[in-house]
Amino acid sequence: MRRYIESIKRRDPAARNTLQIILTYAGVQAVFWYRIANFLYLNKCKFMAEFITYAVRSSLNIEIHPAATIGKRLFIDHGTGVVIGATAVIGDDVTIFHGVTLGGIGRGDSTGKRHPTVENRVMIGAGAKILGNVTLGEECCVGANAVILSDVPKKSTAVGVPGVIKK
Repeated sequence: MRRYIESIKRRDPAARNTLQIILTYAGVQAVFWYRIANFLYLNKCKFMAEFITYAVRSSLNIEIHPAATIGKRLFIDHGTGVVIGATAVIGDDVTIFHGVTLGGIGRGDSTGKRHPTVENRVMIGAGAKILGNVTLGEECCVGANAVILSDVPKKSTAVGVPGVIKK
């Protein structure tokens, strides 16, 4: 937990102290409850996991499916309107701003990997939509309001609708 809080202090100049982060950062609270819901989901308590997800979505306006796979030190800054789908995979030290969707594409009867994979140390700008089974490579950045429908190579930046890679 200490490393998590310290990583937030490094990434957010508005973070003043640990108590402020724990009590007032909706993204931190959502990730905390996701960890509990994910544990329950993986241990066959799916209804309880889904109920926790519902309660978090209702109170914090952040939806993280309990089946998603999330690495260490995910920082959801501001948080409002973030959606992370069931088959999304997120690596370590990822920063996501408000209004981001890691969503699926296709019909409701689609199966298999339907959501993005976000590798380590990626930054996703406010309002970005990353859709489908695409990969955001390590240390890449996605600009605000970009719509990403294909892979983004590591250490590159994607901007626009649809997303265009800028090296």
